[in-house]
Amino acid sequence: MTRPRSRDPKSVEKLTPEQRHVALENGTERPFSNEYWDNHEAGLYVDVVTGEPLFSSADKFESGSGWPSFTKPVDAEGIVEKRDFSHLMVRTEVRSAVGDIHLGHLFKDGPKVDGGLRYCMNSASLRFVPLADFEAEGYGEYRAQFETPNDGSKEGAQK
Repeated sequence: MTRPRSRDPKSVEKLTPEQRHVALENGTERPFSNEYWDNHEAGLYVDVVTGEPLFSSADKFESGSGWPSFTKPVDAEGIVEKRDFSHLMVRTEVRSAVGDIHLGHLFKDGPKVDGGLRYCMNSASLRFVPLADFEAEGYGEYRAQFETPNDGSKEGAQK
């Protein structure tokens, strides 16, 4: 599968009203009631519009926030960080580099052992690709990060 390298109008048309609000209008979904906040399956979280890989379940952790939280992106070049002064706060917004969609915010209260960052993302801006579907969906190159070097078995979905 060839993944888009820009925001495709056809992909945008397929967004649900909530996905459109969050991803395109910088919205935020409700905590603890979004699709991936408690997903424990192994796989990749990709841009809902472009399909670009953004986060891995191997870097997902339970933050208690009610949103999917990660210690790092799959590739630092896949995201863009911007200052966000909305809601009378100073925060760091996280956007996808290729699709330029709003993903969520970056906080410095993540697990210290993993660098202390918490990428707090909106499920509505992401699409989850299970490990079992990597090859069929064109993400086979990412399979290696889910295998242990000694026996080839799969790692747990999250920390």
